[in-house]
Amino acid sequence: MQSAPDRQEYPAHWEADVVLRDGGTARIRPITVDDAERLVSFYEQVSDESKYYRFFAPYPRLSAKDVHRFTHHDFVDRVGLAATIGGEFIATVRYDRIGPQGLPASAPADEAEVAFLVQDAHQGRGVASALLEHIAAVARERGIRRFAAEVLPANTKMIKVFTDAGYTQKRSFEDGVVRLEFDLEPTDRSVAVQHAREQRAEARSVRRLLAPGSVAVVGVGRTPGAVGRGILDNIREAGFTGQLYAVNRAFPEEMKEVDGIPAHRSVRDIPGPVDLAVVAVPAERVPDVVAECGEHGVQGLVVISAGYAESGPDGRERQRELVRHARAYGMRIIGPNAFGIINTSPEVNLNASLAPEPPRPGRIGLFTQSGAIGVALLSRLHRRGGGVTGVTGVSTFVSAGNRADVSGNDVVQYWYDDPDTDVALMYLESIGNPRKFTRLARRTAAMKPLVVVQGARHGGAAPQGHAVRATRLPHETVSALLRQAGVIRVDTITELVDAGLLLARQPLPGGPRVAILGNSESLGLLTYDACLSEGLEPLPPLDLTTGASAGDFRRALSRALADDSCDAVVVTAIPAIGEGTPDDAQLAEALRSAAEEVPGKPVLVVHVELGGLAAALSAAASTAPEARVKARGAADGDHPLPPHSAGAPPAERPPAAAAGPSGTSDAGPRLIPSYPAAERAVRALAEAVKYAQWRRDAARPGKVPEFEDVDEKGAARLIDGLLTRGQGLTLGTDETCDLLGKYGVRVLRALPAPTPEAAVEAARAIGYPVALKATAPHLRHRADLGGVRLDLADEEQLRRAYAELTGLFGRPEELRPVVQRMAPRGVDTVVRAVIDPAAGAVLSFGLAGAASQLLGDTAHRLIPVTDREAGSLVRSIRTAPLLFGWRGSTPVDTPALEELLLRVSRLVDDHPEVVAVTLEPVVVAPRGLSVLGASVRLAPPPARDDFGPRTLPAY
Repeated sequence: MQSAPDRQEYPAHWEADVVLRDGGTARIRPITVDDAERLVSFYEQVSDESKYYRFFAPYPRLSAKDVHRFTHHDFVDRVGLAATIGGEFIATVRYDRIGPQGLPASAPADEAEVAFLVQDAHQGRGVASALLEHIAAVARERGIRRFAAEVLPANTKMIKVFTDAGYTQKRSFEDGVVRLEFDLEPTDRSVAVQHAREQRAEARSVRRLLAPGSVAVVGVGRTPGAVGRGILDNIREAGFTGQLYAVNRAFPEEMKEVDGIPAHRSVRDIPGPVDLAVVAVPAERVPDVVAECGEHGVQGLVVISAGYAESGPDGRERQRELVRHARAYGMRIIGPNAFGIINTSPEVNLNASLAPEPPRPGRIGLFTQSGAIGVALLSRLHRRGGGVTGVTGVSTFVSAGNRADVSGNDVVQYWYDDPDTDVALMYLESIGNPRKFTRLARRTAAMKPLVVVQGARHGGAAPQGHAVRATRLPHETVSALLRQAGVIRVDTITELVDAGLLLARQPLPGGPRVAILGNSESLGLLTYDACLSEGLEPLPPLDLTTGASAGDFRRALSRALADDSCDAVVVTAIPAIGEGTPDDAQLAEALRSAAEEVPGKPVLVVHVELGGLAAALSAAASTAPEARVKARGAADGDHPLPPHSAGAPPAERPPAAAAGPSGTSDAGPRLIPSYPAAERAVRALAEAVKYAQWRRDAARPGKVPEFEDVDEKGAARLIDGLLTRGQGLTLGTDETCDLLGKYGVRVLRALPAPTPEAAVEAARAIGYPVALKATAPHLRHRADLGGVRLDLADEEQLRRAYAELTGLFGRPEELRPVVQRMAPRGVDTVVRAVIDPAAGAVLSFGLAGAASQLLGDTAHRLIPVTDREAGSLVRSIRTAPLLFGWRGSTPVDTPALEELLLRVSRLVDDHPEVVAVTLEPVVVAPRGLSVLGASVRLAPPPARDDFGPRTLPAY
């Protein structure tokens, strides 16, 4: 390693793993003196043309002076980064700080020249784009604000790397060279470009795992029964379309096949390429397998093996080494301790899992962090009985186990533009990067539903096998933030499947109005009550009586669907006995035909002890007569297209974005979901209603308003000065008022009153009437304890109140009394903002008082908050009616309250050093509001990985 004065301390935090454009991975790290041989070897593999583009002249080899220059850096004014695979360089980038004349310089010079060199074999993989993101982040950290690059006009690939990055830039042409200059401050376009590249790369990395052309199962036993042998059998029996290999180092040399599958003692012995390796060997043997796979060019691993982080500290270190080892070869990992993966696409037919029976092909994507829950979900979707019934299958299934590498975020990136997936269901026990997950979820939910159930939400910690950052936010807050991002949050896997099947089968409802019809008055009333409990607007139930025929059901459903006063229909059905009553097939056909006539509204069925109705409903989705007769065949085989698709074959179907939230239906046949209980059907419908409303709102996003009276620079100077006192600082009253005042938040000042005479002087200074408050921690904001006296009109009342307080609670130095001018009467509220290290900046709002605290009636939004989000924040608490004239009271000034929320959001967003703000109470009057108490805490902000360059989680 280098030593002073050649370098500062080695910046280990610049090391990062990245996903490249084709889905492979590379490691980016600083170049040091120890890399001389690697650099020379790398340069020898670069073509003469690429060398010419780099140095503007023939440059066949590096001199000793060149090698010294390119490996000796001070990591401030001269920095070099390398992208590596398998420990060898595949690309380099460096910058040199320059002054106004273009000569080498030191700070405060803020410009640098930048240059790249990428091996020809790795050009087109997005290596240069990834290196540019990382070298730009390094430069910003070192005080460099602008890059300059000189490029030959013929080097169009490198010019495109710069121009496509999205930075604000200037281009000139002189002496046969293109000179590009661009600012390094992230722009909306550069961030959008980065996120788009991230999505494509991560989606392709998952696609390489889910759609391999060849699979090797490592750890296949010679006799049936072991895990590896079971997975091999599952892959073969599912009809995998690619090449399959069995690997076990214990195979005799003369053994060439296992049940007709080519057998090898090592992955190295396989004659052709291997895209995916499924690893089912003891944990101590996995490193050897990873090395074999990496050397053979395997693209990804599914590690079934256990004995990693779930087993304790030693296993956690073993898991870290596994990830580092695999990434060094450019491979991604699902697992370890994984249940496996499934892809039902007819082009793949992959069941590389422990599930003995693959799910039916369909349009639902499944992701779980638990093998047991994965089995339960697959079973529920496969079964015809036990609640939700009918034929709805799976497109892809990923059980990530310890999710050491590939996580739910990666799979959401894949599902975003996967044409075979219309609905995504996820069981999560931890969210490694909540900030990123909410960003990805918001974008995906605008295209297709994303339904999530979170386990371990009350345990306070992630499962032992999951290495994730801790969040200080309670589960209710995280849940609210997910809903803000469009995630459909449910509490159980039963609800997960219930909601998923409805969303996969039916159009989105246009509103909350629900028509109810059926042949049971009691079941109709239960459904009506359930709708009210879920916040829906049910119409009076229509009782067709127990003698209703299939034609009666058809006509009633047709009328309900054609009625503009309803947005969805729930059909209730009980067994009927008697002449003329419909059998299951007749009833299903009647409902199907009526739904086809008006296809823009969702239809659900609540059935009681009608075992054949679900199968008949599934069969009725096809217009082929034989399909209606052979209900069992339909259940076990083909899956009709859901409303999100346009009826094209799977390979030609567009993404689900084609289905808008208006609930308009496509031409393809629909499946009508059936439920064994009214509450389950209505709960699923309520989630669909809320999601549809979110989609409509997301189509009309709000804006973050600008306020002319905000003094952003003045606040920055004040914060910088205050932080010189220490790393973490709770501001005093005057400092709090000054900082909030920079953003137009006026705090009603309170004057200390250590004696009765001081209280009287304070009241004279601010004018009567006044309030006298005890601000000791155990009495602050606790009006219910009697530590506040209001509307004191004169000195006599003030002195009497002072004596009462000190008589009840103790000496003034214990009470810390203050005098404050009376504010107009109104509703007491609380506004808070906090920066969570995992989730980011969060704005919270609720009413003040013990009742709201006891009920947890607080709403949350991610910062920055838009004007529309501020409005919804105010209205989303259960006690919101108190703000809008409940029981004849005067409505308060909610526009002023929304403006206050926007100003606090803007303060925290502009200055991440403001890690906590509390305004309590905020009294909202019929005209205006008054902030009576405030506190602010400053600290160095936590790292923002969503603003930095693309990286995989560190291990």
